Amino acid sequence: MTDSQAPARADRRAEIAAALARVRSRIADACAAAGRNRAEVTMIAVTKTYPASDVVTLVGLGVTDVGENRDQEAATKAAQVAAAGVIPRWHFVGRLQRNKVKSVLRYADVVQSVDSVRLASALDAGVTAIGRDRPLDVLVQVSVDGDTARGGAVPDSADPDVGLGAVTEAVAAAGGLRLAGLMAVAPLGWEPERAFARLATVAALVRADHPQATELSAGMSGDLEAAIGYGATHVRVGSALLGMRPTLR
Repeated sequence: MTDSQAPARADRRAEIAAALARVRSRIADACAAAGRNRAEVTMIAVTKTYPASDVVTLVGLGVTDVGENRDQEAATKAAQVAAAGVIPRWHFVGRLQRNKVKSVLRYADVVQSVDSVRLASALDAGVTAIGRDRPLDVLVQVSVDGDTARGGAVPDSADPDVGLGAVTEAVAAAGGLRLAGLMAVAPLGWEPERAFARLATVAALVRADHPQATELSAGMSGDLEAAIGYGATHVRVGSALLGMRPTLR
């Protein structure tokens, strides 16, 4: 590191540390308001478009879970972070194409965006193909409004590929996968409270059949308080931690 780089690196660390303190305070306040234990909620730092150095900084500040949504970026970044001697728990949170499964499986500890039986089958086969020594934790993505354009399995649907019941059953039955719970994004145009209330109802129904599926990933920088109020165990925070992102191309 050159002398000119050191102040910039220190400034960036201070910036991230201050933002992290604010987010942690928001989570603690939301848990208190909901009468929940703060330890029940894990923050996932979503680092898409940000450099590996930011991930290293976050982990150094005590962050354990990191999320990415594009394999081309995530695979390179995960390798750079590992080369720095840092091993966070990686969550893949974006839409996943089946041809990217083997690459994602080499670094991801969790895939949060499983929304079809075909994708679940591809992940299960991939676990075997790469000789992975442990099951992959999976969250089934729910389309809260039933519109699959943004991804998500559909509640109350009998579709054999994208119906929520079919997808959760496929994941639970797969030897290489572990059904950990559900994930959702509030639909465009919906108030967060409406979306997360609906998700909480769906999650309760899934847990009735799959008691181990206790994780609920919901809420981002702008609506994490509402998500925690409706039972989120994981919140995915990007811009509130790292600043506004450049436009993705």
